Amino acid sequence: MDAGSHDTSPRSRSHSHVQPGSAEGGRGRASTADAGTTTGLDALAWELADAARSLQTSSTPQQVLDRALAIAVDLVPGADAGGISLVRARRTVTSAAATSPAARHLDELQTELGQGPCLDAVYIQRSTRVDDLAAETARWPALAARAGEIGMASMLCLQLFVEGDNLGALNLLGAQPSAFTDASEHVGLLLAAHTAVAVADARQLEHTQRGLANRDVIGQAKGILMERHKLSADQAFAVLSRLSQDLNRKVVDIAVDFTASGELPGRAATQHSARPAARPATGP
Repeated sequence: MDAGSHDTSPRSRSHSHVQPGSAEGGRGRASTADAGTTTGLDALAWELADAARSLQTSSTPQQVLDRALAIAVDLVPGADAGGISLVRARRTVTSAAATSPAARHLDELQTELGQGPCLDAVYIQRSTRVDDLAAETARWPALAARAGEIGMASMLCLQLFVEGDNLGALNLLGAQPSAFTDASEHVGLLLAAHTAVAVADARQLEHTQRGLANRDVIGQAKGILMERHKLSADQAFAVLSRLSQDLNRKVVDIAVDFTASGELPGRAATQHSARPAARPATGP
């Protein structure tokens, strides 16, 4: 194979010596009607299935992004490096993950220049393929003029998710012009779909875990107030809520400080008695 050519089949990974249809490695046998005509598709299917399982075992959104990027650079034909970009308000591009300084510098340039594939095209279409960034003088003239700073000629930008004006994108970089093919885009889009699902699941899990942790620490703070000042649960929570409003802080942050120090934080603590109001004395 010539040095400038690119393999259009999915790249092999460490587990790829197990053939599709083999019982080895826990995989089922292929249909007896399979005459071998779909071997290439079967190999890709196995690779993507393994990638999906790997992403689902990642416990945080950042771990999902890091793992997805590593898989994409390994699996997508033509990819030499990559990054995952977060675009906010269609103006600011930040690197959530990157395999090389080139990928990070691409994000920095797009923010500085206010143009580039992650800032416009990928909002409209699911993927953007760039055969030679230096030649993109019509779409992104300022970025094209500084393409030499990146050191990568080709780019494949794939939409991961869109939330209002915020975007997540998978960017794959190739050292040679026209490094990415239709096959590259096909594999990349499939990986992007798996990644989007895994990120959403990880975010939901993280949100649930954070909610449970917050509930626990607020419960601890309420318990201290109830025991120390003979309050009901509602009265204890009202104390924390008043402090939250007065100090412009979240209730959970008030609770964290209180459970750590044993003292209600801020000057408002001296202005709000934790004890229930005394009942007016009644005459004989």
